[in-house]
Amino acid sequence: MTELSQKARKITFTLFLAQSLFSAGFIASATVSSILAASLGGNRWAGLPAAVQLLGSAFAASIWGVLMDKIGRRHGITLGLMLGITGSALVVIAANQRVFLAMLGGMALMGFAQAAMLLGRFAAAEVNPPEKRGAAISNVVLGGTFGAIFGPLLVAPMGNLARSLGMNELAGGYLAGILFGGLAAAIIFTGLRPDPLTLGKEVAALYPDSEPEGEARPIRVIFRQPAAMTAVTAMVVGQVVMVAIMVITSLHMKNNDHSLGGISTVISAHVLGMYAFSVVSGRLADKWGRGPVILTGAITLLIACVTAPLSPKLLPLSFSLFLLGLGWNFCFVGGSTLLADQLSTVERARTQGINDSMVGLASAAGSLGSGLVYAATSYTFISLLGGALALLPIGMVIAWMRSKKAPIGA
Repeated sequence: MTELSQKARKITFTLFLAQSLFSAGFIASATVSSILAASLGGNRWAGLPAAVQLLGSAFAASIWGVLMDKIGRRHGITLGLMLGITGSALVVIAANQRVFLAMLGGMALMGFAQAAMLLGRFAAAEVNPPEKRGAAISNVVLGGTFGAIFGPLLVAPMGNLARSLGMNELAGGYLAGILFGGLAAAIIFTGLRPDPLTLGKEVAALYPDSEPEGEARPIRVIFRQPAAMTAVTAMVVGQVVMVAIMVITSLHMKNNDHSLGGISTVISAHVLGMYAFSVVSGRLADKWGRGPVILTGAITLLIACVTAPLSPKLLPLSFSLFLLGLGWNFCFVGGSTLLADQLSTVERARTQGINDSMVGLASAAGSLGSGLVYAATSYTFISLLGGALALLPIGMVIAWMRSKKAPIGA
């Protein structure tokens, strides 16, 4: 193993570990987000805090993309995580003082942290050669498995802790965000060395044929390419469908008399689907090609949307939400890898940041819309609308693969 590959493995593992811890706290808070919002602002606004968090993520992603080119990936991600800790603390205060606007402010800061941590997957990609990019991205995303398993399970004990401290029980999920976000920040600051920005330039010099030549292209030129357009569509649609249904499922279950433990079980199954099979999706993206992985993900999303409203019982909902997470994973990993393939070193952070901004804006609309649509219609309507949206990446990736005859790694 070369020194360069050893450094790449160390960086990828550091990002995996930080993602594991961050996701545990983040998922713990997401599990109770709509319930706390409904408690503070009413059912109509159950999806608003998640939407604000996603808007914060969308706003911050393009800023992080530019900033990380100046201060490096290590300092950028660490700063983002520190803002997330501050946001979690603000939501704890909001829950105890019953101030809905303060909750929204805290969620926005948590969105800043999410945006910074999400860009870590591209940091892993840039320090690895082209034939290992899918696996590198998936290994970082795999860190979310820790959150999938332990995040929702933290809700009850952290809620008990919050109650024993005289706090609102629902503040417990955000106490977990403070604790695990702090651990993730410490790991990134101490362990992400050398900075992926520096190492990525060395890798690019060894593989000059793997990326576009010349000066950085305008964003509009990059996103007009069929491959880039397909990648972005897969990530945007996958995110908006997943978020819209995930956010409102907790409230849907509560309205069907499920306990907090039952809700946590379904969200655990969902987030397990999101992350546990990352090691598979990334390696399939390297072996099959990016297009087939995206297609598999979009079809899985469609199946999840059709089956989710069939029964309000625990087991069927767990299965459908698991499929929802799995479909998102294949779209997200396949789309991220395909986009990374299209960019030169000088284009990456800026373009990937703007991509994540678009993903955040779209999913924020889905989150906010889910609460409003649920109040006006039903869970069934939201699910079927998500299924209709999933048809878009299916059509686009089929058209792109037919016109491109895309080879593996394309």
